[in-house]
Amino acid sequence: MDGKGRAIDGGRPFDWGRASADYARYRDIYPPEFYQVLLDRGLCTAGQRVLDVGTGTGVLPRALYRYGAAFTGTDPAPEQIAQARRLAAESGMDIPFFCQKAEETDFPPESFHVVTACQCFCYFDHAAAAPRLRRVLRPGGYLALLYLAWLPEEDPIAAGSEALVLRYNPGWTGAGERRRPIPVPEVYGAFFEEAESLVFDLAVPFTREGWNGRIRACRGVGASLSPAETAAFDREHRALLERIAPPAFSIRHYGALRLLRAR
Repeated sequence: MDGKGRAIDGGRPFDWGRASADYARYRDIYPPEFYQVLLDRGLCTAGQRVLDVGTGTGVLPRALYRYGAAFTGTDPAPEQIAQARRLAAESGMDIPFFCQKAEETDFPPESFHVVTACQCFCYFDHAAAAPRLRRVLRPGGYLALLYLAWLPEEDPIAAGSEALVLRYNPGWTGAGERRRPIPVPEVYGAFFEEAESLVFDLAVPFTREGWNGRIRACRGVGASLSPAETAAFDREHRALLERIAPPAFSIRHYGALRLLRAR
């Protein structure tokens, strides 16, 4: 995920490296059912080499490591890669991580059985990324796109948090999510064929502390606000959660999977 210098939220740039500490602590939230959609399709399992682009702090490779695939992770933010390496090492996991943009993927041809892109596909320069990702996949290999988002129209806690983010960052475009398939630009059609598209509901458990950290680590807060603004948001959000949320709760989300098969 290349957040540095990108301005997709009303012209406000963001940098995931600024949120790396919170990202490492609070963004590993995906429930087992989210990963199961990959495992049920025989993906990311023993005997496969898997490249996770936009890996962030290595959440997906670390979560699926025990299923036996040989993972590699890439991300353009050096702070994210540093956290990924630290977390993997602390868990005794042998996962190589590299600082690299998806658009500059340069592994040898046909190196991987699967390429995964979780929560990051929307940030790619697709005209540059599509041929690069196809090149490193074996013929018939899969590009697996994954996404998870809370549903503010159906969850009052999520709605309250989202409204506060928008007050601090009115240009943030991550608000108002509804269930939808992951959109795939036409450029991918020259390199991949559609295999499957799936949308499914999930309830993700949180504590007040965990949800506060999750929101602080989102693009609209920690990756784009100034340190002073982030601290002010944090104080106000904690007070909000004291009023509207019990100590432990679940937030309604939807997950999405889009599978593309390499031509």
